[in-house]
Amino acid sequence: MATDLGELLVPYMPTIRVPRTGDRVFKSECAFSYDSPESEGGLYVCMNSFLGFGREHVERHYRKTGQSVYMHLKRHVKEKATGAAGGAIPRRRNGKIFLDLELNRDFNGDGYEYEDEAKLVIFPDHFEIPLPNIEELPALVTIACDAVLNAPSPYKKQESDSWEEEIQVSRHARSLRQQENGVRIPPSGWKCAKCEMRENLWLNLTDGSVLCGKWFFDGSGGNGHALEHYKETNFPLAVKLDTITPDGADVYSFDEEEAVLDPHISEHLLHFGIDMLQMQRTENGHHTDNHVQPRVSDWEVIQEAGLKLKPVYGSGYTGIKNLGNSCYLSTTMQVLFSIPEFQRAYVGNLQRIFDYSPLDPTQDFNTQMAKLGRGLLSGQYSKPPMKSELIEQVMKEEYKQQQRGISPKMFKALASNGHPEFSSNRQQDAHEFLLHLINLVERNSSGSENPSDVFRFLVEERVQCCQTQNVRYSQRVDYFMQLPVPLEAASNREELIAYESKRKEAEENMRPPPEPVRARIPFTACLQAFTEPENVPDFWSSALQAKSAGVKTSRFASFPEYMVVQIKKFTFGLDWVPKKLDVSVDVPDFLDLNRLRATGLQAGEEELPDLTPPIVIPEDTRAPEIDESSVMQLAEMGFPLEACRKAVYYTGNMGAEMAFNWIIAHMEEPDFAEPLAVPTYMEPDLPSPSLPSTSALDNQPPEESISILTSMGFPRHHTIQALKATNNNLERALDWIFTHPDCEDESEAMSDTADTEPNDNSFSNANAHSDSSLSPDQDLSSPRVRDGPGRKCLPNTEYHFNFPRWLIYNDHKVCLSERPPKDLGYMYFYRRLSSC
Repeated sequence: MATDLGELLVPYMPTIRVPRTGDRVFKSECAFSYDSPESEGGLYVCMNSFLGFGREHVERHYRKTGQSVYMHLKRHVKEKATGAAGGAIPRRRNGKIFLDLELNRDFNGDGYEYEDEAKLVIFPDHFEIPLPNIEELPALVTIACDAVLNAPSPYKKQESDSWEEEIQVSRHARSLRQQENGVRIPPSGWKCAKCEMRENLWLNLTDGSVLCGKWFFDGSGGNGHALEHYKETNFPLAVKLDTITPDGADVYSFDEEEAVLDPHISEHLLHFGIDMLQMQRTENGHHTDNHVQPRVSDWEVIQEAGLKLKPVYGSGYTGIKNLGNSCYLSTTMQVLFSIPEFQRAYVGNLQRIFDYSPLDPTQDFNTQMAKLGRGLLSGQYSKPPMKSELIEQVMKEEYKQQQRGISPKMFKALASNGHPEFSSNRQQDAHEFLLHLINLVERNSSGSENPSDVFRFLVEERVQCCQTQNVRYSQRVDYFMQLPVPLEAASNREELIAYESKRKEAEENMRPPPEPVRARIPFTACLQAFTEPENVPDFWSSALQAKSAGVKTSRFASFPEYMVVQIKKFTFGLDWVPKKLDVSVDVPDFLDLNRLRATGLQAGEEELPDLTPPIVIPEDTRAPEIDESSVMQLAEMGFPLEACRKAVYYTGNMGAEMAFNWIIAHMEEPDFAEPLAVPTYMEPDLPSPSLPSTSALDNQPPEESISILTSMGFPRHHTIQALKATNNNLERALDWIFTHPDCEDESEAMSDTADTEPNDNSFSNANAHSDSSLSPDQDLSSPRVRDGPGRKCLPNTEYHFNFPRWLIYNDHKVCLSERPPKDLGYMYFYRRLSSC
């Protein structure tokens, strides 16, 4: 038999590989579906590429690559046998579980056990060789099989980069000496002993000092007084006050410089009058009001806690498992795949996308989008329990309708690749992720339908010189309607004033604060705030040829199929720390934006002359100002001094971190370590102010802005187009570059003079995509908008919520909503009513 198996595998030996360091082995998830070893058909792992395939997709991979040898993995889940007393018999250690897979949480508790099965399958005849089979298989095959079975998850490196390392017990925990100083920590009213901070507070476990933590780059944190206290006293351990629960607390060791475990934490806290059993953590770990038993939290309201919600199953009702603070991803993808254009672009074209996917489909964005869309819409992963299962659950008095859901680890790894925030497991902003995803969709939709066009619209900006009353109109592309929250318009102002007075009084007297009062803001007030004129800083009036006061108003030049309304619930305090506004906004089901339609130049209005501010030519040739402290920080890391100077210069003296990123991106360039060559200004013949300028330099963006963007690796002509399209706004220009990738395909032989020729249209011709939904009269050089000028009737400006009924998607559970908390939302998706 050994000879027969050896001879059978001889033709395939060149295609069987042993995983090397860096090879990713996908043995828990199919590349095209969410099949796994626990699925009915199991999972097939290619013994050459180590990609995983469900039964439905393995034949495609065989036909496409000719690879014949796969390892078939199957995990069987069954209930444990019960003992005489009716309890489950504890599972003994055995060799039945050998796959490095996380246990399926759908089968909770100790009542289930797992058996893993592995075998080699040779296509196309489906010849099977059970494993392990050490004696009968060639040595190379045995080694390869063993390496595949023991390979770690391909996501483990990413997770280890995102999460802290395994926390160890502190060496100070057992021998910690606490001072008998009579300090007792009250259950509320906490404040740093050295400043006014009331967040990110740490209790020193030696002397009971309450001090603030360190400051972080995102503006959160504190003033670092806890660390200063350690340096003065050498008292090593501190516990974060808002993390204390009956299950434990977050403990940090200043001496060991890491988070640690304290097995005696309950005793150490009791020394200062804190009973862990009476404590509970508030939502998201934030204890902003310093009281132990808060009101019903937003989280409980959003989850509709206390209500018996009816689960729903089938197409469109598939949940997404939480991958660790991944709610921002789940909510965004659930909404996107409820939109027909996204369904058509990815699920409708699924077969074509799969057939033409690259050899490594795990790294193809369109493939993973199609896979995710099919997972959510097929209903395959959202099936109601069988009638027999329900009866059995009721008899055991453990009735719980389990919804399987999908776990999009592969999609998250791809979509977040290279992004410092989304590649982590920290909480993120759904609005920022949606914008990031739109950029990815744009980049990967060349030559095909771009479904994100349903969000795309034009904003008309009207800028007026307050002194001459002359105006300038321009247009820009946007995807979101961002509404400010005017707190002064709250309908319950008297309640808020009374609450604030009681809160301050409670703080002064070290008493628990009163029940919080949430500001109720009318939606009409948000809409009014959106339409108000805003001052333009450093406005240069071309009519006066000097700086003047200017105001800007924004209106809609077109209306998208789907209007995404974002309520701006975050603001910055005087200390530049971001704060979330605790507000309720009565968002309507129907939205009429007709009064916000752009009108263009009106009769009697005089346009500002089409002139740009004069180029300021330096009067001397002094070296540019460079932050030498940042230069030295980089030089101490071992980088060449001249390279460090260039990095700091080209990132606008924005700090060592930004300059470090520039160095990493440019260190392979041949002139990396050469001295800094500062761009010089050309002395143009200045035209007469009374005549229209025809010089190519008139519309040239500032050379400093061009240098900053080109230093990031973008082509010069693409950079100039971006700056011209965004009125030389660096931040918007960077976003324009990412949302207009097609411009990179233009001829790089185009001269700078051609790049700077005046152009009446603010947008690149690269946006001219054929789209049947565009107006036939629309200029092809304009942005892709579904409702451009030239329609024979006004576009419909009335919107309604996208969902015919309200659903609650709570990770992998999907239920009908009984009390949708619409007033507590952050982003709202409105669909335009039918046009004329």
